[in-house]
Amino acid sequence: MTALTITDALIFDGWSAELREGSLHVHDGVITEIGDRVTRAERVIEARGRTVLPGLIDAHFHAYGISLNSLEFDGAPLSYLALAGARRLGRALRRGFTTVRDVAGGDPGLAKAIATGLIAAPRYLYTGPALSQTGGHGDGRPADLEICLCAQHMNEVVDGVDPLRVAVRERFRRGAHAIKIMTSGGVVSPTDPIRQPQYSPEEIQAVTGEAARRGGYVAAHSYSPESIRHSLVNGVRSIEHGNLLDEPTAELMAQYNAYLVPTLATYDAMNRRADEVGLSAVGRGKNQEVLHAGQHAVELAHRAGVPVGFGTDLMGDLEDDQLSGLRLQTEAAGALACLRSATSVNASLINRADLGRIEIGARADLLIVPGNPLETPEVLWDVDGPRQVVQSGVPVEQNA
Repeated sequence: MTALTITDALIFDGWSAELREGSLHVHDGVITEIGDRVTRAERVIEARGRTVLPGLIDAHFHAYGISLNSLEFDGAPLSYLALAGARRLGRALRRGFTTVRDVAGGDPGLAKAIATGLIAAPRYLYTGPALSQTGGHGDGRPADLEICLCAQHMNEVVDGVDPLRVAVRERFRRGAHAIKIMTSGGVVSPTDPIRQPQYSPEEIQAVTGEAARRGGYVAAHSYSPESIRHSLVNGVRSIEHGNLLDEPTAELMAQYNAYLVPTLATYDAMNRRADEVGLSAVGRGKNQEVLHAGQHAVELAHRAGVPVGFGTDLMGDLEDDQLSGLRLQTEAAGALACLRSATSVNASLINRADLGRIEIGARADLLIVPGNPLETPEVLWDVDGPRQVVQSGVPVEQNA
């Protein structure tokens, strides 16, 4: 049993536009008291002048994303990917992301290492390898090379209704939280245009039907209005990226109660750091196509009443731009909407009512930042500023 008290803080509960003053008491990883006077534990964090937020949730994370070149991460030894992924996860936790949804990769071994405390990491929800059609976004083979995709740790090429059904069942057997499917082209994939829909209606329906029977859902990599519509009408719940979203398609998303998970950080980072990470000429051209549209998509989604989450999708050395996603989404929608996206909205997306909120009975995953982030939101993405992270009621060592 562990106990922790946080005193004299400003509190953002995950949704309210007004911060409240008060203290928190945590017992055995759960918030048990909130108020002016609470039980005082032996371990106390004095938070006067600081704000306590729910721990942030990154709903589009890639633990195994060691490179922008899919042949590197899909062909690397899994032991190496797991060790590199452990470091990526640990750094995300220390930034304040206490939960991540890995939407292309992850496996029972990494999840068990996290659950048993072998590595310090956020709560870890994974989809296993994303599903891609031949020549789709998850097919990393250049057109001029006859090579085999053997390991497929982050992406698996699967064509046809029956093989897709088997692939979905296998992912849930291995502990997947949800299923990831590629329904449009992407920036780093070598042979597919961004806009065209991928997979047939029957193939997508096979995936979404199997997921629904298991009580899960499907997240789709999708950029263009036509690919988003193609995903929605065939049962997809979560649209990833969505940069080229238009107003009619945003309204359709609202009708289908679908979520948008923008990943603004990755396009900004690839634009600024293309030379550093070796982004190909094809990739640079595609990135320019979607770079400036992403923030407008967030605005359209909010206007239509679509629940907007938060993700980053950063690969390779770009991972240290994770907090810049908060800046970009704040610029698009304001600090309050951004904080809701990274806390309570994402918690709703992943079906975890015990996360993303500060309330009695919620898990004590918390982030403490200086000042009031609704007034000075830059404290959220100041990489050098003081921040304190608590996971399940236990302060996280920042120098680990």
